[in-house]
Amino acid sequence: MDTDEQILLTDTLRKTMTTTTGAALYTALRDLGWHDLLTGPADTAEVAVPLVFRLLGETGAHAPLLNDVIAHAAGRPFGEAVPLPFTGGTWVRWDSDGPPGTPEPLDADLPLRRLGDTTELPVAAAELPIGAARRALGWWLVGSARAMLGLARTHALERHQFGKPVAGFQAIRHRLAESLVAVEGAEATLAVSPGDAHHPAHPDLHSPRPEESESLGALLAKAAAGRAALVTARNCQQVLGGIGFTAEHEFHRHYRRVLVLDGLLGSARELTREAGATLRDLGYAPRLAHL
Repeated sequence: MDTDEQILLTDTLRKTMTTTTGAALYTALRDLGWHDLLTGPADTAEVAVPLVFRLLGETGAHAPLLNDVIAHAAGRPFGEAVPLPFTGGTWVRWDSDGPPGTPEPLDADLPLRRLGDTTELPVAAAELPIGAARRALGWWLVGSARAMLGLARTHALERHQFGKPVAGFQAIRHRLAESLVAVEGAEATLAVSPGDAHHPAHPDLHSPRPEESESLGALLAKAAAGRAALVTARNCQQVLGGIGFTAEHEFHRHYRRVLVLDGLLGSARELTREAGATLRDLGYAPRLAHL
């Protein structure tokens, strides 16, 4: 996919996501060739997945695309609603039209519902290849963080105190800068291809298999994205002040979205602990990318 094609795809997706969401957006994305992008050449999917999920975050739209990412990685048919691990050891499913008695969604804007009877579910769900979904979800979190940062920056430039924009105050600048650094770092982590992990100083040590390296890389990328989004949400809330707490302002929708998405497929705190346990078991820190 060349640069012109990426620009055209970005503009088309952005226009679509700003006018529709949910099931209607999923139908529109299928008509635009979402499944073809997933199943096409590897370089096409490497561009399309980050782009689509980042735009979901920036526009505030949603669609059950994580199901398709997992289905493609598992070799399953598209359209299946798969169980997804959620923070605290619970399980959820993307279910917009549940039967009578279906639990209420975790958030009013996202049709993620907790599963009732999970007696046999965790074993089957644990076999799902969620590494690719974690990376996709990381881009969604980064997109939401970018949206919050944009709202806070605009407010800081337009809000005046003592005769000048509050963007000139050092405390405001520090909060925005900290958020930008966190988001940029998360994007860099998501963009890294794990490659063949090894320990150059100890070549005789057992190195993780490529799939293990990919899993660890995706875990760390999701954790970095979740942390960056939460840091951005906290800082931008302070920059916006009282207006950020109102239902009329767009910020609170992104903040709620980040809280839910961080918990999906493991929260930043849980994944950090899991990564630490993995490295402790290995006995060394594998190289996740060739520099």
